[in-house]
Amino acid sequence: MQPPIKRPLTRQQQAVYDLIRERIVSRGYGPTVREIGEQMNIKSPNGVVCHLRALERKGMILRASHKSRGIELTESMASLVGAKLKLQGSISNGSYTPLDEHWQQIDLVDLTGRGEGFLRVTDDSLVEAQICSGDLLVLSQQAYAEVGQLTLVHTAQLGSCLRYWVPDGTHIRLQPVARGLQPSVFEQAEVLGVVVGVVR
Repeated sequence: MQPPIKRPLTRQQQAVYDLIRERIVSRGYGPTVREIGEQMNIKSPNGVVCHLRALERKGMILRASHKSRGIELTESMASLVGAKLKLQGSISNGSYTPLDEHWQQIDLVDLTGRGEGFLRVTDDSLVEAQICSGDLLVLSQQAYAEVGQLTLVHTAQLGSCLRYWVPDGTHIRLQPVARGLQPSVFEQAEVLGVVVGVVR
């Protein structure tokens, strides 16, 4: 089966595509139909779906059925945002070990998405998140995280570690990937970065 041929977009289709791309680049996943409608001032969900079908026919996106956030770009994210990343540390048993000042740099063009650095996983403690020993976690270095994101965090008690970020009122719950481990709750925790991709 031949891949769809990419054709010129109408102005409205381009605007919808730009929104999808911006959301995927900035947070790692695409918008819902409702989000697109609200941002583009399209009142009917069917109107949004028509644009998505057109983008799919023109080879710009792929849509997974039965998923609210199942929109993917056909274009390599690396070609959109660049993928010169530096190896800045490793993850073992959920704990972060930084490297010294001698960074290793890898060009991951066509293999990965956005990010400013990456972490090498050295054991199977993250398998419940479909992350295996030897995988590279693409890390967007930022000081904030959204609910449920896999986040590199730092606290005085835990040091730097990889946990799911779950704000809960005035506290932060840091949930380990392994379901059998108990979460830790803190009044404050520092976000060092968010995992936005995995390279295997």
